[in-house]
Amino acid sequence: MKFTPTTLKDVIIIEPDVFDDSRGFFMETFHIDKFAEAGLPTEFLQDSHSHSKMGVLRGLHFQAPKEQGKLVRVASGAIYDVVVDIRRGSPTFGLWVGFELSATNNLQLWIPKGFAHGFCVLSKTADVIYKMDRTYAAGESCAILWNDTDIGIEWPIEIPLVSTADRQAPPLRDAQHLPEYEK
Repeated sequence: MKFTPTTLKDVIIIEPDVFDDSRGFFMETFHIDKFAEAGLPTEFLQDSHSHSKMGVLRGLHFQAPKEQGKLVRVASGAIYDVVVDIRRGSPTFGLWVGFELSATNNLQLWIPKGFAHGFCVLSKTADVIYKMDRTYAAGESCAILWNDTDIGIEWPIEIPLVSTADRQAPPLRDAQHLPEYEK
């Protein structure tokens, strides 16, 4: 397993070892000792699965005040996955990174607490699997506007399918319940 830092502190790309042969493949998506050695969480409290069709854009989501860290991977299809630093006082506040995650490249993305997350579907459909270090709390579900011009995410689709709630989310400058940066 290879752990690669991104330009946003503590956001990590994880590349599992994949063993292919004529029967198919095998890969380890989580290993407690390897995650611990990389400084990542080793206790996950909830797994979730989303299925979306091409053009769907979900996000930008976070949970507050009980923040969540997420380990994201794609079981089928392909997505463009985006992470935004929303920690007030952070040197990278409002900056974003984006990566293609797919069932072909097998990459995973660790999104720590203090970051908003979203993705758009690039394939006919996509199945996204999440491991979270805290359980989902409906009353603490928050969002920021997916196309906030101050953030300037370069989404690879022109006309996404976005939920009403995500279309009505505030821009980052008006968002409530943003976490504080801890050095």
